[in-house]
Formats: sequence, structure tokens, C-alpha cells
Amino acid sequence: MAPVFDKLLGQDNAIGELLAASTDARRSTRGSASIEHSAMTHAWLFTGPPGSGRSIAALCLAAALQCTSPDGPGCGHCTACTSTLNGNHSDVRRIIPEGLSIATSEMRAIVRTAARRPSVGAWHIIIIEDADRLTEGAANALLKMVEEPPSHTVFMLCAPSPDPHDIAVTLRSRCRHITLTTPSTAAIAQALEERDHLDADTAHWAAAISAGHIGRARRLATDDQARHRRATVLAMPPTLDRPAAAINAADTLLATATEDAKTLTAEIDARETEELRTALGAGGTGKGAAGALRGTAGVLKELERKQKSRATRAIRDALDRALIDLAGYYRDALLASLGASIGPIHPDKADAIARLARATRPETLLHCIDAILHCRDALATNTKPELAITAMLTTISEHMRQG
Repeated sequence: MAPVFDKLLGQDNAIGELLAASTDARRSTRGSASIEHSAMTHAWLFTGPPGSGRSIAALCLAAALQCTSPDGPGCGHCTACTSTLNGNHSDVRRIIPEGLSIATSEMRAIVRTAARRPSVGAWHIIIIEDADRLTEGAANALLKMVEEPPSHTVFMLCAPSPDPHDIAVTLRSRCRHITLTTPSTAAIAQALEERDHLDADTAHWAAAISAGHIGRARRLATDDQARHRRATVLAMPPTLDRPAAAINAADTLLATATEDAKTLTAEIDARETEELRTALGAGGTGKGAAGALRGTAGVLKELERKQKSRATRAIRDALDRALIDLAGYYRDALLASLGASIGPIHPDKADAIARLARATRPETLLHCIDAILHCRDALATNTKPELAITAMLTTISEHMRQG
């Protein structure tokens, strides 16, 4: 097994397919000039639930394709592998959308660079994470290139599912599809112990409550504030049967999500602003330094716009994580009320969930889950978070008061 694919947890079927593809690609690049790269798939689509490792799978395949080891693709140790995995390879470009969508102009710029030949590697690889954020115009711009890709260029798209709501049918039909699954709790716990050197109890606790998302598990295991924010969200359901509780809970949920988002973006924003100001001459003491920033207001304003868009995205992502936690809470209560033997999403909240299950009818719990899912859909269509969250919690509160 190629060591580079060890980063993928619980994806044996996908790893086998990716390894075979990278092996075939290596053979094709060593063939005659007339059939150069003929065996390579030039467009890939990686789908799977959050935490399954879509972007990691794409990056591992990129490393295997660029690998220069004579023993086989994906050694994980050569310069090509390590630079790809570290994000430093000149012929591997990762598109990580920070705003609400990927604009047409941005995609057209990417497409123009895709036509270039690789400078040092065997392939020019473009990884588009969160490809479900492509606007219709951006998807069409990418489609033209994917339909007739340069022989040396490979596109890798990552999306939650192959559903038309996540990825355009025309794009999907031109990609080789790799489906990833949710890693097991045991696999996540083992990774936390071996890679992050966490003790067994912490690793298993974090893995059990992460819903199969290793990134979330790692954060909960190592970040006190992340644990506190989760506890705040999961303390809401038992209180929502009281009048006016929905408004207070909405304020708490929005504040928690905003705090979570600031934690993730504040350091990045500060670094970007300082780097730009330095590049524009701020802090200089030489001749002309006083006027170095004159005429640069537009550049700084564009950075502020980008950071504002990132903050909006981060808040919505934080809200979505909170909503998934809430949905899992009511789901556990529903299963408990029905006597199902399926494992819980929040095993550490078993006592509180059992009390909720005893006091609430199964159909009420199901209505609560529906309200949360409807809220997620509303946020996905850019409904104001304040309105969507308040409406959701008001609906849940009404159902809870009815028992």
C-alpha cells in the first residue's frame, strides 16, 4: 500500500481505486509520446459526508500522481509527495473557497492557468474543494475545460454528494466518481492517539461524539472553548418547553456561532492585514515612506471585503455544526423513546437525552428534527441567520410545549 494514502481513514475501497489509477497514470507517462497520458482520467469527483476526507483524498491522489519514487506512486517521502501534501508544489493548486460561493470570474482565472504545462511535475493538478459552492456561471466556465482538458491537466472536485444540488449533472457526468464513507469511531480514535498523541480516554471520547468527523474530533479533544461551545448548544433542548425560551436560545446560539467563527478567522485576518500593509510599505522610514499607502485604499478595502465574506461563511458553518449537534440530540432522544439499539451520536449526554425521551412523544421529537433540517435548508439559501434560527427554535418550543 502506498504510504501517502495512510492519511485516509476507513476508505479501503477508495484507496485501492486511487492507487490503481495513479499506477496506470505512471505507466502512461512513461509510454511513447503519441499516447502520452492516454490512460489518465482528467476529471475526478470526490464525494462523501463531512469528515470523510474528500479534500484529503484528492490531495493524496495528487501526491501519488506527482510522486517521483522509483518504487511506485505515493511513497510519501520524496520531494514531490511532501511538497504536494504541504501545499508547496508549484504544479498543484488548491482552490479553497472562503466566501459563500466560487464566482465566475474566479473560475475563469483558474481555467486560464489550467492550460499551462506543468513546470516540474508530471501533471498540472487543480483541486477544487467545496465544489458545491460553484455558481452556475462558474460551473459552466469549468465545464468547457473539463470537456476538452489539456493532456497534462487534472481536475479534482470535492462535494458532499453527486446530487444536482451539490454538483451540476453535466460536470458530474464528465468526472470519475470516488465515494467516501464516514470513518468508524475506532479508526478516528486510533488516529488521534497515533498522530496527535492523545491519551486513549480522550481520543475515544472525542471520536465517539464527532459523528465521524476527524477534524471535529481533534478540535474537541484539544480545544477547551470548542468543548464549552458544544456544551452550551446541547444544554438548550431541555429548556425549550418554557415560554420565551426560544428567543433566549436563539441569541445564545447566534452568539456561540459568532464566537466560534471569530476563533477560526481572527488570526488569519490579522496576519493577512499585516502582510498586505507591510507589502504596501507601511512602517517604512525611508524617503517616500510617508506616502507609501497613498492610493492603496482600494486594495485594503478589497481585503476587508474578502475577510467579511469569510466571516459570513465561517458563522454559517459554525451555525451548521451547532444545528447538526442539535439534530443529533433529538435523534438520540427519538431512538431512545422507540427503544432502538442504534448507537447514539452524543453518548456523553445519555442521561439528559433519556429524560427528554421519557417526557416527549416520538412524533414531537421528529417534528423538532424536521424544524432543524428546514433551518439548515433555509441557511443554505442565504436566509438571514437571525430569522432562520429564531423561526426554528420557536417551532421547536411550540412542539415541546405540546409534549
